[in-house]
Amino acid sequence: SNTKQGSVSIFLLYWAVMLRERINRVFANLGDSAVMTCPNVTKLTMVTWKISPKTGGWCSLAHLKGHRKERTNCSDRINWRSRPEWDQALEIRQVGMADEGNYTCEVVNFDGNFHHHYHLTVLVSPRMALYCDDHGNPVCEAETVKPAAEIWWVPESNSTPRADSHDNGTVTVVSRFTAHSTSGENPTCIVSHATLNETKSIACFPSHRHLIRHTAIFVGFLIIVTFVAAIYYSKLHGYRYVQCGAKENLSGVSEFEQLYYFHQKNIVFHYKNDLSPQATTTATKRTENI
Repeated sequence: SNTKQGSVSIFLLYWAVMLRERINRVFANLGDSAVMTCPNVTKLTMVTWKISPKTGGWCSLAHLKGHRKERTNCSDRINWRSRPEWDQALEIRQVGMADEGNYTCEVVNFDGNFHHHYHLTVLVSPRMALYCDDHGNPVCEAETVKPAAEIWWVPESNSTPRADSHDNGTVTVVSRFTAHSTSGENPTCIVSHATLNETKSIACFPSHRHLIRHTAIFVGFLIIVTFVAAIYYSKLHGYRYVQCGAKENLSGVSEFEQLYYFHQKNIVFHYKNDLSPQATTTATKRTENI
């Protein structure tokens, strides 16, 4: 029984320490002020703030009984909210990205040491942008946010948002509306973030550049087809002309001279029009009379 009681005591002590040492999460918008408080104890002899940001070096503020203050590596923006002998809260003015990190308040009195642990998260509100791309598709952006924003479309879209991370820890989320039909309803973009809930709608149509490009491609295709057809036609009819006239090499000879030539050779030449035997005889007689 003594072993069980000892185990229970250790378990309760462990959870008491965990509860006392738990980390409190604090959120502050970029550029705003953040306040963190210390344990509420009486007859304190010393209070110390220990600050360990994610980037940069640590800093500390301390106040000892007898109005003695110590300050190490902390910027002027990080200071006591009021007089530390009666208000030990810490205030950070104009919170920046570099302030994100862990903060611990340690209070000492005759009963022992007491701690409050905080983790400060800096929030960056998104800049929402909604526009139409070159293909006439709506595009929604939540620019330079922290943490990343969520984007939805109404009506629902098949788009998967893309998140681009930046060196300062912020993220830009981009979503392109890809639904096949909107039933005549303008797409609406919804951006959800810890600092903002915003909704915008837009109507997009195929851009003039897109239409001009496709028209130019179509016209160019028609020109090529026409050119090829013209070449084929000229070759086809040129071959027939060669068959009919190239054997006698009559280019540049007048019609009268051609008739005379064929009369001498006793050949009926079908030139331009099909000449019947009667018409050929008539032409021959005319030639003889001359």
